[in-house]
Amino acid sequence: MKAFRALLILVIAAFSFDGLLASAEVAVPPLTAQVIDETGTLTAEQRLSLEQTLQAFEARKGAQISVLIIPTTQPETIEQYSMRVVEKWKLGRAKVDDGAMLIVAKNDRALRIEVGYGLEGALTDITSNRIINEAIVPRFKRGDFYGGITAGVDGIIRVVSGEPLSPPVQRRAEVNGIGRLLPVLFVMAIVIGGALRAILGRLPGAFVTGGIVGVLAWLLSGAITAAVVAGAIALLFTLVGGGPGAYVGGRYIGGRSGGLGRRSGRDIFKGGGGGFGGGGASGRW
Repeated sequence: MKAFRALLILVIAAFSFDGLLASAEVAVPPLTAQVIDETGTLTAEQRLSLEQTLQAFEARKGAQISVLIIPTTQPETIEQYSMRVVEKWKLGRAKVDDGAMLIVAKNDRALRIEVGYGLEGALTDITSNRIINEAIVPRFKRGDFYGGITAGVDGIIRVVSGEPLSPPVQRRAEVNGIGRLLPVLFVMAIVIGGALRAILGRLPGAFVTGGIVGVLAWLLSGAITAAVVAGAIALLFTLVGGGPGAYVGGRYIGGRSGGLGRRSGRDIFKGGGGGFGGGGASGRW
């Protein structure tokens, strides 16, 4: 009986210890910007400069790169903690998985480049290791953290820039432009579509109307997406009757911009749903 009690106490103690370790894990900060510094290492100007570089790169290439500076990852290793971070942040685009993160645990004197699935062919473990040991670590050893992080980010950008990726997603300004055009294009679709349907018949009139409205949308906005969306809507309007609205396949078409209008609130950086599998490299200084 005494042996059973001793075993029971050991089991309870083990579970309690595991619980304490779990509760001691460093929390993953919310992703609100390209650069998150929880140590105060970077000045506001330095952080802004890095963020502008990463924003411009994402706008040009589509891939997302983020920098995280924290005091420590203990009791976890930097590899364990960084995987928790990227699994929560989901940097990079869904199904493209073109995200990467440079994480620095300052008090642990450890750092890591975490690489998304879609970039592993270019930003290999060997390449990541070279960026860490040749560009970042020498500067960190001199106490130049901003210089090391900047050199590391520049190295990642240069490597990723050589990787063929999908084009960047549309920026909100372009989507808003489509939304502003829609009311005018709806009226044009009704007027032009009604006349052409009477002359050419329902189906030919719908296609011609869609083509005309699409070309006009392209001329007004300069955006191919705007032309495609406007042309498709005009075709549907004409096909279903050209009135102010109609049900097509159980969905109501007409009178609204379909969520393309401007969203309230300011832009906040967030991941696009990218996946990570542990690719990358770690280092110390």
